[in-house]
Amino acid sequence: MTIKIVTDSACDVPPELAEQLDITVVPVYLNIGQRSFLEGVEMSREQFYGRLHTFPEYPTTAAPAVGTFTQLYEQLTGAGASQILSMHIAHDLSATYNAARVGAAAAQSAPVTLFDTRQITLGAGLLVLLAAEAAKAGQTINDIVSMLNEKVSRTRVFGMIDSLEALHRSGRVSWAQFGIGSLLQIKPIMMIADGVISAAAKVRTRQRALRQMMQMVAEMAPFERLAIIHVNAQEAAEELYQLSSDLFASLSDSIPLIQGITPAVGTHLGVGAVGFAAVSAK
Repeated sequence: MTIKIVTDSACDVPPELAEQLDITVVPVYLNIGQRSFLEGVEMSREQFYGRLHTFPEYPTTAAPAVGTFTQLYEQLTGAGASQILSMHIAHDLSATYNAARVGAAAAQSAPVTLFDTRQITLGAGLLVLLAAEAAKAGQTINDIVSMLNEKVSRTRVFGMIDSLEALHRSGRVSWAQFGIGSLLQIKPIMMIADGVISAAAKVRTRQRALRQMMQMVAEMAPFERLAIIHVNAQEAAEELYQLSSDLFASLSDSIPLIQGITPAVGTHLGVGAVGFAAVSAK
């Protein structure tokens, strides 16, 4: 039995790990004005963020085409896959899951199991990595899905928003929804759990926000997986790791996973946002 794992680029699985674990990543679309680009194929993240301030209109994102999924599933089946596990960011927050679902229904020759991670960015990506490792170890599709269902409730993404401008311009989340108002000096800490985005805290300075976010993450310890995420802010992410290195002490990986966030999510969080993706061990 050969199980193939499929995901989308908004799950932020690091390319080197996707290659190592044979994970197929379907790129989402980046829409800039009237033009669309496949993320990582027709426009890199570096290019996107480097040009973000020059775009005449604020960019948006879109799910891959239904036909892209259908074609991919059939290709994987034709190449010998006996089962396909297609994992995507939370269906409440993106149309990607539904595109994959419709694409799977049209791929009659491909036995596809859809899984809603109920997460975004590397919160979803960590679950994808766990599934790929389980598949590589020879677990059945039912065992993998059962394992994932249990871990979803223990997965969180935390992000400190450096500027509310992107959150407002994207239109995805309103300030009033979180009682933030127009206080631009506020540094909200967003939390994503079980498909729901919430403002876990509203802090007035960056350093206080970082400390409070680390405290929230520490309450999840011990960890099965822990990583740092950022929106085009590598230096800030490395600084966050130095501040929070004790949180990583119990993990077996000697090199921490620090991952940039896809523009599909970064356009909403804004450049400079940093945070954590975590799967608790209990």
